[in-house]
Amino acid sequence: MNNKLRKSSTDKAISGVCGGIAEYFGISSLGVRLIFLCLPANLLIYIILANTIPDGPPSLLR
Repeated sequence: MNNKLRKSSTDKAISGVCGGIAEYFGISSLGVRLIFLCLPANLLIYIILANTIPDGPPSLLR
């Protein structure tokens, strides 16, 4: 498995964290966003992930 966890460059709402997690696991980004809403420390977790997960490769779809 050569798939690495990276921020999404195409499926972004704020910084691409949820889109990157969804691409890594092969699930819907809406589901990942809903899971983040249900977590008790969602803002803290999101900020930590946004600063630690590397950016994805640039896309030509912008």
